[in-house]
Amino acid sequence: MAGSTTTAPRIGVLALQGDFREHLAVLRGFGADAVPLRRASELAEIDGLVIPGGESSVMDKLARTFGVRDPLREAIAGGLPVYGTCAGLIMLSSSILDGIEGQESLGAIDIDVRRNAFGSQTDSFEVDLDVPAIGDPPLHAVFIRADRKSVV
Repeated sequence: MAGSTTTAPRIGVLALQGDFREHLAVLRGFGADAVPLRRASELAEIDGLVIPGGESSVMDKLARTFGVRDPLREAIAGGLPVYGTCAGLIMLSSSILDGIEGQESLGAIDIDVRRNAFGSQTDSFEVDLDVPAIGDPPLHAVFIRADRKSVV
């Protein structure tokens, strides 16, 4: 529309641990105003939030240590749109079935999560696959162990 101005949404990426840099780069590539989020005060400055993959127990400890956990929980309960990938989804769950001692979730999504349902991090691997339907060269595939979700 001629003369109109649009502002890209400001999307925070929880930047305590994990692959937050990669998430910031992808979001910026899509045109979002993506910013790292490390402090509770920064929650008021964003339109949405991504909680990235990483180590969910470490992210939980850091969120509590830096005073982000409870304000984050309140912002999500108040309607802040949020997306979690891997560890982020574990953090958003209502229950972590095999969390480490003292690990807490944000309780934002009514699901149970088993963190290491498909093995430990060392069970991840890369391999070249022959996929006739797509032709040559072989497809380089990365298989990471992942968590398992179940709706409560």
